[in-house]
Amino acid sequence: MFHVQATKTEMNSVLLECPVKKVPSLGPGIIAGLTASLIWGAYLSLSRVGVTAGLDGFDIAFFRYIVAGPLVLLFLLIVRRNPLKRISLSQAAVVSFLLGPPFVLLGVGGYIYAPLAHGAVIVPASMMLGGFLLARIFLSEQLGLQRIFGTLIKLIGLALIAGPAAMTSSFDIFIGDTFFFMAGMLWAGFSVLQQHWKLNALDVTTVVSVIGLLTVGPIYLSSRGVDVFAAQSAHILVTQLIVQGVLSGVIAMIAFAKSVQILGAAQAAMFPALVPVFALIIGVPLTGEIPSVIQWSGLATVGVGLTIVVMSALKSNR
Repeated sequence: MFHVQATKTEMNSVLLECPVKKVPSLGPGIIAGLTASLIWGAYLSLSRVGVTAGLDGFDIAFFRYIVAGPLVLLFLLIVRRNPLKRISLSQAAVVSFLLGPPFVLLGVGGYIYAPLAHGAVIVPASMMLGGFLLARIFLSEQLGLQRIFGTLIKLIGLALIAGPAAMTSSFDIFIGDTFFFMAGMLWAGFSVLQQHWKLNALDVTTVVSVIGLLTVGPIYLSSRGVDVFAAQSAHILVTQLIVQGVLSGVIAMIAFAKSVQILGAAQAAMFPALVPVFALIIGVPLTGEIPSVIQWSGLATVGVGLTIVVMSALKSNR
């Protein structure tokens, strides 16, 4: 009798000492992904506005890094943080190529050849599918039938949002669409490498912003000077500096990188599908273009697909 009691006491002691494995909450990752998508929607709409006002991808890249670079440098000085303690020089170079000037030049430069509807759909679609497939191939992430079905639903929604503009075809538009596709695949490659290397969101944003400032800044000023500032209205300049430099250049990058950290590359890839949704809604007051009934149905379809994918992620996290 005494032996049985002692055994029970020992078992209770062992159970109390064993740490309970906590399942990480997906909430912060979902919020971060939604935040990034909302900012990117504004970024796409306002980039198109900038291009129609006479700016090009080089101008937009300069606006981004002339603001984002000093902002993150100031933050590093305040908190005394050295990102190179956690990210190697080779990793910094690769990440800066994938997310830095090449991404901006391709993503914005495509608008010179193709309309907003093409960029608003092709960039996030290639980000979503690229991240989805690359995570499965290189990280062996399990996708599941529910997530695959939700992704297909989102693609149908994106096609409805693009509408008749997606059927417009010419050689110039083909060039623009190629730029958009390459930009999306660059970002998809980053999301997989970030998860593989376990990079911190703030460190990624820091190295991309600083390297972008050090490369784009001198080249731009030596080749173009500041003439573009004098040629544009104060409203256009202030809007582009805030959206490109602060929101897209810093906050959205941190938010999406954080969603990859929490959710993984394949699950974080679900959020780019919302970018054209936000771009279309934000673009209404900017351009005065009201979405058609088909486009509104596309917005709803994307929402259904995203809900299916999110529910799949929550179910697998239990």
